[in-house]
Amino acid sequence: MPNLTLDILRKEAAIFSAKESQFAEKSLFGVTDGKAVGTYLEHKFRAYLKTRYDFVEGNSASGVDFPDLLVDMKVTSIKQPQSSCPFKSARQKIFGLGYSLIVFVYDKTDNAKNKTAILNILHTIFVEAERTADFQTTKGILQIIENDGNQDDIVAFLMDKNLPVDEIEAQNIANEILQNPPNQGYLTISNALQWRLQYGRVIEKAGQVEGVFAIHRAGK
Repeated sequence: MPNLTLDILRKEAAIFSAKESQFAEKSLFGVTDGKAVGTYLEHKFRAYLKTRYDFVEGNSASGVDFPDLLVDMKVTSIKQPQSSCPFKSARQKIFGLGYSLIVFVYDKTDNAKNKTAILNILHTIFVEAERTADFQTTKGILQIIENDGNQDDIVAFLMDKNLPVDEIEAQNIANEILQNPPNQGYLTISNALQWRLQYGRVIEKAGQVEGVFAIHRAGK
């Protein structure tokens, strides 16, 4: 079997999304638990790929679904498009998660007559690793740099943002930012024991900004 590549992953995600949007699934009828729906779709997409391509499957140690491609898969409802993600470092909010995301956004409808459910995949979006930082944090940092800001300005900004760092680490990050300014990110990342990723902006911006691709849209 051919090896799975990034291009193939994105093409197959579009094909899978269109097919899945027509599929009546009995096991999901009446299910309201978003995690159960997410697990179902993730397993089904991986199984679909496994019959066609050779690739390494992710595990809890690698932390991402496609470790060879550095891509993690996320499944979320359009009603509240968000998911959790392991917290590694406060730097992820500034420089990105360290891997790309493929995000399936669904709207689930139950058919009481047939006792089946359909997951209509409204959006399938690919976010490059370089664009997975927090939107407001990176926007603020880039504005400070544009306004001739220095290390003190950036440290003050990071502390105001309640980033989970002490002042010494904030100074280290500020130095790194001045030497290597971050790319504009498009996720909304909330501070927590696990990052909370929110996808409203990538849904809105997919196909309009660099590094955020609309792989599939319902009806297209």
